[in-house]
Amino acid sequence: MKKKRILSGMQPSGRMHLGNLIGALQNWIKLQEEDECFFFVADWHAMSTNYENTKDIRENITQLLIDWFACGLDPEKSTIFIQSRVEEHALLYLLLSMITPVSWLERNPTYKEQITQIKNKDLSTYGFLGYPVLQSADILSYKANAVPVGIDQLPHLELTREIARRFNFLYNAKLVEPEPLLTNIPKLPGTDGRKMSKSYNNAIYLSDPQDVFENKVKNLITDPARVRRTDKGNPDVCTVFVFHKIYSSADEVNQIDKDCRGAGIGCTDCKKRLVERMKISMKPIWEKREALLSDPKKVMDIAEAGSAKAKKIAAETLNEVKEAIGI
Repeated sequence: MKKKRILSGMQPSGRMHLGNLIGALQNWIKLQEEDECFFFVADWHAMSTNYENTKDIRENITQLLIDWFACGLDPEKSTIFIQSRVEEHALLYLLLSMITPVSWLERNPTYKEQITQIKNKDLSTYGFLGYPVLQSADILSYKANAVPVGIDQLPHLELTREIARRFNFLYNAKLVEPEPLLTNIPKLPGTDGRKMSKSYNNAIYLSDPQDVFENKVKNLITDPARVRRTDKGNPDVCTVFVFHKIYSSADEVNQIDKDCRGAGIGCTDCKKRLVERMKISMKPIWEKREALLSDPKKVMDIAEAGSAKAKKIAAETLNEVKEAIGI
């Protein structure tokens, strides 16, 4: 059976957090064992919401790659590259933007949500409105068959499919319409109960010192209706229980569910158990991360080699697109 070609990326807009690990990276690590995978650092995308502050972007790229490798992404099994090193993405983005209706971009639910939620930045830019077209160029450049996405990213991928269909119709071309690969993990909540996000300042980072990491976990929001230790709780509305379902065994999860509903366990003890389970999971990542921090040049050399490989494929697609248009 022919391997599927998979593509996905992540912005170097800051440090990598548990939402990135659970919602995306762990899935990537599984996919690289089975399919032909391309994973990229989306540094141009980072500018869509952080264009006024780019002084840390190079360091963020290095740190993101270190996190990827520490968690288990393997350059021997995947092509790992940096978006801005493959300028063909930008050229395809330009060409696709010529055929993309503005109304398609304005209806994007993620665009609407972030315009409403993020008040400390001016997001009224063409780059922010049009970044799903750049995302489409990223995907279509590699003729990816599938893209691993969370449910909140489905509208973006559908837009990519619509752009591909429109391009193929206009120019009698054969751009590949990618299928979604939905992850099984729901949105991971942050320390304030909202979706974990750098933008919301509610994230638990892989690079957090252990004491900071533990403190953030201990301050996760529990059932707000449970005021006293003797009150019966509802784990269905508890952020801590969401993390238990990821880091604790099935038997432990069932017991915590039962004990919480019957007031058999307090929130403090529940959090202590969670901290210990999470530390066991994070220990090998923290250790690998420390080792990689000692040789950042080697990390960047791996990404540069991956970028050269990716560039060859993207250039072939761009030539096909230009030929179809007739330019």
